[in-house]
Amino acid sequence: MKHPSIAVLAGDGIGPEVMAQVLRVLHHVCPQFNTKHGLVGGAAFTTHQCHFPQDTQSLIDDCDAVLFGSVGGPIDSADEPQWKNCEINSILALRNHLKLAINIRPAKFYSALRDISPIKNKRLEGCDEIIILRELLGDIYFGEKQAYTEEGIMIAEDTARYDENQIALVAHQAFKTATRRKQHVVSVDKANVLETSKLWRKTFQQVATGYPAIKLTHMLVDNCAMQLILNPAQFDVIATSNLFGDILSDAASALPGSLGMMPSASFNQQGFGLYEPSGGSAPDITGLDKANPMAQMLSVTMMLRHSFNKTKEADAIEQAIIKTLEKGFRTVDIMQQDKTEVGTIQFTDEVLRQIKL
Repeated sequence: MKHPSIAVLAGDGIGPEVMAQVLRVLHHVCPQFNTKHGLVGGAAFTTHQCHFPQDTQSLIDDCDAVLFGSVGGPIDSADEPQWKNCEINSILALRNHLKLAINIRPAKFYSALRDISPIKNKRLEGCDEIIILRELLGDIYFGEKQAYTEEGIMIAEDTARYDENQIALVAHQAFKTATRRKQHVVSVDKANVLETSKLWRKTFQQVATGYPAIKLTHMLVDNCAMQLILNPAQFDVIATSNLFGDILSDAASALPGSLGMMPSASFNQQGFGLYEPSGGSAPDITGLDKANPMAQMLSVTMMLRHSFNKTKEADAIEQAIIKTLEKGFRTVDIMQQDKTEVGTIQFTDEVLRQIKL
């Protein structure tokens, strides 16, 4: 029997140290899994002079899922060859290589951490989890780009482009997700201004006819940004375009209190998944044993559920994280008064102690 193989791309910054701890958790609950390590980002550039080398592409193509860490270097080194366009040449290249069309990012609210939310606790009443689905292969990120000078004036153009099939793919995923939850989808666009958004709204309305039990609400992106802060409990599943999803998912991720707790998963049409934390490489705390491993751990639970149907193991990790928080253990980003501050390693140690299979 062939055991599952996972391509592990730890990347840069805190990526390798967090990944090392999270793999302890993965191998504890699924010792039969094979993990194969590859280079990406600045770590790959030092060896291959390329942020996404052919060796890594071949490794991914031979695995059943990708567990990704983080890429990028210090801001003041952004123009150095190792770091210049690092994120574009690695994570965007990964998405394009795998044709990852949909990103799913859950923002989960933990009762033990309500007090660290940047908004008033009364606004969180009724909030458990918000799921944001973001289209990944369209919009201005992949549209035609040009920069030129005309009559002495510098001009830059980025073209946003969508076709109805790209939008329908997200719509179907959103309605299927809502079927297992509170049966409500909020589709976010800017249909009062943009042609791409008008097509987005029209396509969602068409797809919605196949899901009569699901309530569909349309919301303009500027209003959605405001409503996420004023009344987050009204949302369950949000579906939106690449650019709007990039912004709104970060905003929603901040509501529970730290980006360090936010996982994500990206899928292509064949269901192949890439799993990664929502935060960055955090070069300022690299090597200091300060990084919060929760986002990477929760990315593993998403991988276990979506790619391998390992619900029991995923549940065991999530419950262990909750118990660790309830016992008062905190990394520095979620530290509270009268709690116990721990590092990446000690937090992982406690999670391992709490896992019950």
